[in-house]
Amino acid sequence: MHLYLHIPFCRQACHYCDFHFSTNTNNKSAIVNAIAKEIVLRKAYLPGQKLETIYFGGGTPSLLDERELNQLLETIYAQYDVVHDAEITLEANPDDLNKEKLIQLSQSGINRLSIGIQSFHAPHLQFLNRIHSAVEGENCVKMAQDVGITNISTDLIYAIPAPDHRILESDISKAVTLNVSHISAYCLTIEPQTAFGSWLKKKKIKPIDEEFAAQQFEILTRSLAVNGYEQYEISNFARNEKYSKHNSSYWQQHPYLGVGPSAHSYNGESREYNISNNAKYLSSIEQQIIPSTYEKLSIADRTNEYLLTGLRTKWGVKKTELEKLSDGTFFVQSGSELQNILKAGWIRFENETILLTETGKLFADKVASDLFVEDN
Repeated sequence: MHLYLHIPFCRQACHYCDFHFSTNTNNKSAIVNAIAKEIVLRKAYLPGQKLETIYFGGGTPSLLDERELNQLLETIYAQYDVVHDAEITLEANPDDLNKEKLIQLSQSGINRLSIGIQSFHAPHLQFLNRIHSAVEGENCVKMAQDVGITNISTDLIYAIPAPDHRILESDISKAVTLNVSHISAYCLTIEPQTAFGSWLKKKKIKPIDEEFAAQQFEILTRSLAVNGYEQYEISNFARNEKYSKHNSSYWQQHPYLGVGPSAHSYNGESREYNISNNAKYLSSIEQQIIPSTYEKLSIADRTNEYLLTGLRTKWGVKKTELEKLSDGTFFVQSGSELQNILKAGWIRFENETILLTETGKLFADKVASDLFVEDN
């Protein structure tokens, strides 16, 4: 079992982000209390299972103070059987991290950091509306390593408009030089409900150049491979198999519980979606009501989600699992399209597993959607 906690606060809004958050932190303590209450209320969601990973996401979980973080961790340990070597990740912004904070996080039990660096190039950080500087990005990783947190992931964003690829190449070089065990690299996307989305409508910025983005993706994967990083998921790279256990659980369809505003939960048969409104979330939890929307997953839902997430990983999708999830209809419905994609060179078969080729990784979502099945 895996637990995700959504901490819905940020110091300021990044221009690209469409996750649920608020820059008003006046009710942060009240939200933390409510999340702790929800953890108790949700204890029976996945009965009898041990907790293998805990993930503080958001938002910006590094805004939690020592009392708030310890309150949540103490509640978790009081309610669940947590394995002794559980992966406990906290997403953090460089501007929140100093030596004192890092020592406190380590003492609290955080053993993995996901640091949102995004770029080491000052103009790009300003374009994205990040608070931290390039120097802060480098220094916080070194400080974390100095206090003994060695399982560190850094986030990078590529396809940021630039005249050539030299900035990305420099970003990759600096990330590699920091000797982190994990790098998550995401293509810049323009979501409608963001500053970038608004600017695009007003023609203040141009759409993402898909050819430029594809070139940057190829540079990224090639450069990281040369430096010993395995691409185990389209956007995720690890040295020495230091995969994100938590995120891998999502991609491999393992059950998980999500608590906090906008968090999702999945038990193999259904999904639940918490309300994306802090005030309504607080009010509901105070009444001992979990403010979630329930969705029963159909045969097609489960099959298609397995395709969408599994194809993105080094583990691919199993033919037997596709037949099982689709109630024996996958190859009847999608067999001819599978052969077309195979001929295009986007997938390959390895024993009973379907895997993306290097070229296919550029079209991962299209490959999956072309193979989607429908409910009978």
